[in-house]
Amino acid sequence: MNTDIRKLLEGVSNGTLSIEDALLKLKAKPFEDIGYAKVDMHRKLRQGAAEVIYGAGKTPEQIIGIAETMLKNGQGTILITRLSGEAAAAVGKVHPLDYDKTARCGVIGPIPAPDGIGSVVVATGGTSDIPVAEEAALTASVLGNRVVRLYDVGVAGLHRTLAHMDEIMSASVIIAIAGMEGALASVIGGLADCPVIAVPTSVGYGASFGGLSALLSMLNSCASGVSVVNIDNGFGAGYLADRINHMNVKKET
Repeated sequence: MNTDIRKLLEGVSNGTLSIEDALLKLKAKPFEDIGYAKVDMHRKLRQGAAEVIYGAGKTPEQIIGIAETMLKNGQGTILITRLSGEAAAAVGKVHPLDYDKTARCGVIGPIPAPDGIGSVVVATGGTSDIPVAEEAALTASVLGNRVVRLYDVGVAGLHRTLAHMDEIMSASVIIAIAGMEGALASVIGGLADCPVIAVPTSVGYGASFGGLSALLSMLNSCASGVSVVNIDNGFGAGYLADRINHMNVKKET
């Protein structure tokens, strides 16, 4: 059961929230139609995490309108992914925005304190993978996770990976991000005792086919416990890592 619904039920149980108030929260309009978007206001109640704005392909005016709707309906922190610098500048004139140009993400509102089971480790094969890694790391942070970054620890110098065994073995979930042949995910998958999320990147020379080689390598990993998201999908990896790192909520119910 997700945290928000659990808190509602606990409030009714301990008398700090009336049944009528709880019903009002549950009956609130599930989405708001603003013409060019139907903003999902019940996403956090259903899934435990509020809706995120995908910035690519949207005009700054559309992003501003969606954000205004979210804020009006009580969403305290808004993550905007794949946000260009030009769009970020326009949005920032209307809403206070922290923009990370490496991750190409913007955040409206405060980043919450970590409340997951443990840490989310984000590891990259090389420095060129950092933009995707930062999208994953920022997503996980916005969703309430402690993030540990291990950058440039690829298999071309395996000793760099092995120098971080303490962080690898103490993680709740690891995001392994690599281009070229994508071998980092298999190496970490063979060392770690937690789930590993593999993210292929489009980094590499011609035969890497824009990340397809890394994707196929990761899908064919012989290391157990490795799952794979789409090419350059740092957001998807960060979101999945959050789900794994907050499984204690379900365990306690």
